[in-house]
Amino acid sequence: MMTNESVPGGLAGRPPREQSAEAVLRPHAEQENAGELKRLAEHDDRPRPPGWRLSPWAVTLYLLGGELPDGTVIGPKYVGPRRLVEVAVATLATDRALLLLGVPGTAKTWVSEHLAAAISGDSTLLVQGTAGTSEEAVRYGWNYARLLAEGPSEKALVESPLMHAMRTGAVARIEELTRMPSDVQDTLITVLSEKTLPVPELGTEVQARKGFTVIATANDRDRGVNELSSALRRRFNTVVLPLPESAEDEVDIVARRVEEIGSALELPESPAGLEEIRRVVTVFRELRSGLTGDGQTKLKSPSGTLSTAEAISVITSGLALAAHFGDGVLRAADVAGGIVGAVVQDPVSDRVVWQEYLETVVRDRAEWLDFYRACREVS
Repeated sequence: MMTNESVPGGLAGRPPREQSAEAVLRPHAEQENAGELKRLAEHDDRPRPPGWRLSPWAVTLYLLGGELPDGTVIGPKYVGPRRLVEVAVATLATDRALLLLGVPGTAKTWVSEHLAAAISGDSTLLVQGTAGTSEEAVRYGWNYARLLAEGPSEKALVESPLMHAMRTGAVARIEELTRMPSDVQDTLITVLSEKTLPVPELGTEVQARKGFTVIATANDRDRGVNELSSALRRRFNTVVLPLPESAEDEVDIVARRVEEIGSALELPESPAGLEEIRRVVTVFRELRSGLTGDGQTKLKSPSGTLSTAEAISVITSGLALAAHFGDGVLRAADVAGGIVGAVVQDPVSDRVVWQEYLETVVRDRAEWLDFYRACREVS
């Protein structure tokens, strides 16, 4: 029986397809949205690229949301410029790989997962990039017991998620590409340019079937980033995912995701008030931009990214506090600890930035007095 340790990239760790989405903590996109994907396929009469389950038009509708002719409403998975999504989907319909680039928290992983789910019905063919990712995790590995007993053979070969995607004509995902060592990154060059993966030990190669493509994500803000070589970068079409354009867009994203996460975690009923969400989003946006919303006061920015994903985490934690240790209503005191923890990443420089923001901005907002007091207590 295979274990996760025996397969690079954790391919063997994929849950059985028959496993109920309700039985797991976080269902894969194709499990959680199986109904929507089925309805889209039934109404999709547009041309589909070879190996695709949906047409590019239907994939875009799945990501951005909309309504089908029979009145079925498809919920949005991503809130952002439509043209960016269209460019990403169009790229995958060609022989080019897609690189989703952006600062942390801009939904790169979220978009890549849903793209893979809509295109090939399987978002689990994933290689997670880290400083310790080896070449075997990207290409293939070996069952060493069999290798020693029988020598190199097809039975001793252990597929990576990338190799499996090539054999089956599916989408392979590579997370945090720039965290991989440069020599490991460059193992992708032959795969992306020639659409083959040589196996010199067996004197053979794996040729990609139609439908195979690669979606990679990367950011250039975190420490430990390895720049892509120019040869590898040329083999990707890069789409930069921006932070939400407006505060209302960001509030909408946070509110929707908090509701979904709360439902998945089966948190006690504790409605997330839009006012508290709007306040957290306002704090994050002002500190990110270094300017108050009215444009009157310049601010110092902390070292963290203060992304939308972190705002979602702050509100979700606040809801858990309100539900289990409060009266069930989300209040300033419930989000204060989370927001201070998100802002103050560096205990020296970030604390100075935060204290200055509290005293020069938050204290002067009469409607934020409860928030000011709560933050002062935990700062």
